[in-house]
Amino acid sequence: MIFESAFFTEMLLPFLLVFVVVFAILQKSKILGDGKAQNDAIVGLVIGLILIGVPGPRDILVGIMPWMAVGVAVILVFMILYGFVAGDLSDDKNMPPALKYTFLGIAAVFTVGVVLFVSGLWESVWASFGGQSDIWMNVVMVALVVAVVGVAIWGGKKKEG
Repeated sequence: MIFESAFFTEMLLPFLLVFVVVFAILQKSKILGDGKAQNDAIVGLVIGLILIGVPGPRDILVGIMPWMAVGVAVILVFMILYGFVAGDLSDDKNMPPALKYTFLGIAAVFTVGVVLFVSGLWESVWASFGGQSDIWMNVVMVALVVAVVGVAIWGGKKKEG
């Protein structure tokens, strides 16, 4: 099947993704000038071709994209479930600031974790912490308890006004 071929998944799709994203950024920012779509397209083309020519970054991009899709699906499910409880989230006023920061934190941790895992750096990071899961699990548990207590104490204050 064409969608499973190495040319499609490791060459064509990464090239198109990088080309379109770079082109869109250049168009929006107007770094190369207003109305200079040809220049933006050439720069996007060159950056996309460089990505395809260098195996390391291409492999990282190919490895990250499926995880990003998983992350987007998880966020979609959470937003659907949250929407049942909270109502319309399209208006900024309906989404509590704590929820925005929670999404930001989850996205940041997820992104860093995926990049470390896909790039192969996770093993060296884990080894630098001694590789002892019991100690780090205790540290994570204490941090979670402190975070929950902090949210309960500071998040429960009502504003007067």
